[in-house]
Amino acid sequence: MNSKVTIVTDSTPYLPQELVDQYGLYILPLSVVWGNKVYRDGVDIQADEFYKKLAVSKTLPTTSQVTVHEFQTLFEKLLAEGREIIVLPISSGLSATFQSAIQAKNNLESDRIAVIDTKLVSMALGFQVLAVARAAEAGASLAECQAIAEKAYDLIGVYFTVDTLEFLHRGGRINSAKRLMGTALNLKPLLEIRDGKIEAVGSVRSQRKALDRMQQMAEKKIDGRTPLRISVFHAGVPELAEKYKARLDKAFQPVESILTHVSPVIGTHVGPGTISIAFMAGEIE
Repeated sequence: MNSKVTIVTDSTPYLPQELVDQYGLYILPLSVVWGNKVYRDGVDIQADEFYKKLAVSKTLPTTSQVTVHEFQTLFEKLLAEGREIIVLPISSGLSATFQSAIQAKNNLESDRIAVIDTKLVSMALGFQVLAVARAAEAGASLAECQAIAEKAYDLIGVYFTVDTLEFLHRGGRINSAKRLMGTALNLKPLLEIRDGKIEAVGSVRSQRKALDRMQQMAEKKIDGRTPLRISVFHAGVPELAEKYKARLDKAFQPVESILTHVSPVIGTHVGPGTISIAFMAGEIE
């Protein structure tokens, strides 16, 4: 990696390790707090183990953001190496991680650090991170990387369906009125991340119809734009996710296709059985 611009993100995209290594990304994990134990997301607990534990646990975990100290320690190390830093954390509407990064930057009073409120999460954030990483590798400046992040945002979409809205409701990530959408007739809610927050966009009677509808909504939003990058990510349903990814790959012919997990921290709030599509469609001009 030749760029002097280093990309820092958090654990919620759950990017495949080969991409993290390829672009020299720095990943700061959020934490899952379960009883008296604290697990760093994707470090002390992996997705497969997490969803097995969640399925049988009598207590529900909570989550905590990346701390100011963790950001500041990493920033000091990178600045000492002569690097510039762009931070792309989970949406400020979903976590205080963004505020931690801002506080750490302010503490250091450095103009070599840029912190973006991505308004994204999971692989929607992952595609923004990868767009910036590829620009940085090609020699983009810190200011150019910021512009790439902002332009990429307009090309990204994400839809997901959950088994139950109970986890989102308990975590305060969706309001009570929208919680009622899924209670009648076992409806499967359809949700998206819009302006950095979770919004309900509809409901259907079965998981099969939910997957069909997500594909239709994605196709409408993609609107034929290329190049297309797509990801399917899931909370403990690998076989379903693999089949869905194969179906979308055949339908959309993306230039990049990524299968990954809903990270344990995000899984705490959406619950097991969640399946999601994220995409980035179009040229960054």
